[in-house]
Amino acid sequence: MSTPAFFLRTAGILGALAVGLGAFGAHALKTRLPQDLFDIFEVGVRYHFYHALALLAVAAAAPALWTSRWIPAACWAWLVGILIFSGSLYLLAVTGQRWLGAITPIGGVAFIAGWVLLVLAAARSV
Repeated sequence: MSTPAFFLRTAGILGALAVGLGAFGAHALKTRLPQDLFDIFEVGVRYHFYHALALLAVAAAAPALWTSRWIPAACWAWLVGILIFSGSLYLLAVTGQRWLGAITPIGGVAFIAGWVLLVLAAARSV
């Protein structure tokens, strides 16, 4: 389940979901949410998309990169980051429950961890 093909499929699903959520926000939420909550939703979509693209790039990378145990770990970290960071922002925006903002940094840490794990993989392959 930690194969390039799995993460490639996951990146495709997450990318499609990011586009769909972005369109939903632009067309259904823009006039229904206060500007501050709409902006929060947009941040969730942006980081969702950035990390879906990162996942895609790493999943499509040369097979030699996948010999490092850090690469699947980076991919999992980004996936967790999307779920927690973007997911909490989506929920905060549509429910107005501000306490959800307390969960968001956990996802941010997962994003950062994914990038650090990518650096570790690259450092070990040199």
